[in-house]
Amino acid sequence: MADQQRRRSLAEFLRARRERLSPQEAGILAGPRRRTPGLRREEVAQLSGVSVTWYTWLEQARDITVSGQVLTGLARALMLSSVERRHLFALAGVPLPERPPGRGPGPALQRLVDALEPNPAYLLDANWDLVGWNRAEAGLIGDPGELEPAERNLLWLVFMDPAMRALLADWDGQARDLVAQFRADARQRVGDPRHEQLTGGLRAASEEFRAWWEAHDIAEFGSSRRTFHHPRVGALTFDYVKLAALDAPGIKLFACMPADAGTAEKLPALQRCAGGGASPGAEVTDVEAADAEAAYGGTVDAGTADADAGTVDGPAVSPA
Repeated sequence: MADQQRRRSLAEFLRARRERLSPQEAGILAGPRRRTPGLRREEVAQLSGVSVTWYTWLEQARDITVSGQVLTGLARALMLSSVERRHLFALAGVPLPERPPGRGPGPALQRLVDALEPNPAYLLDANWDLVGWNRAEAGLIGDPGELEPAERNLLWLVFMDPAMRALLADWDGQARDLVAQFRADARQRVGDPRHEQLTGGLRAASEEFRAWWEAHDIAEFGSSRRTFHHPRVGALTFDYVKLAALDAPGIKLFACMPADAGTAEKLPALQRCAGGGASPGAEVTDVEAADAEAAYGGTVDAGTADADAGTVDGPAVSPA
């Protein structure tokens, strides 16, 4: 019953879009005796590259198989907007093809990331390049703005930055998970110059990455929890939330929410770690140690910042 209703809704939507589109808009010369509002069925069929019979069955809500390629042709023929195109695919029960990445996040997305303070948050593009972050994230992993553009990448930092190895609890498990998640997330990027540059560079520079990449493990990102051993403020445990920006293809936002009261109390001190753009591996000064103590009521030695053990799941500098 549900499938029948979905097919009926699809038929009604197609008919409404067809009748809305004039021959002139579709580039068709209309004759003087034309009475049909909008386009005729045969005209839509011709424009989208399908048979008239098949398209007629579609508007009659017949139980027929519809492919993504055909839907793409119909969306183009009917001049559907991006919202209407998503609606068309949803009614047909067909996954929407991934769109190519855009030019990057706009200023509104960066303002959203900033508004998530004092919680760490960052933006990744389709190749997991860091394209936006807030002060709390810089306090957690170091300021990405101080890195060369080619190194401003989540995977590159995890495998090539010694400070990140010390920062991430259970580095081996988390790093291997990230490789499997990246392979799944970047399956549409194979052959892309940036993708090849990144994976080629990591295979050459890291034995661990090369071994895990060649294992071809695949994993999807889920809500996750991760623990960090931060050299200035101690143990931090975050729950990770991932959001996709519909108006910025390929861009994903990651927000790190404190998993416990202790982590929440340390967030002001974490933000202060980003003051000078210092790396998480930098030496803790007496003043900074006092700031951290005041923030969460613990004791932080200026030479050996305490790092309690904890747990977390999801790529904290963790991806999609």
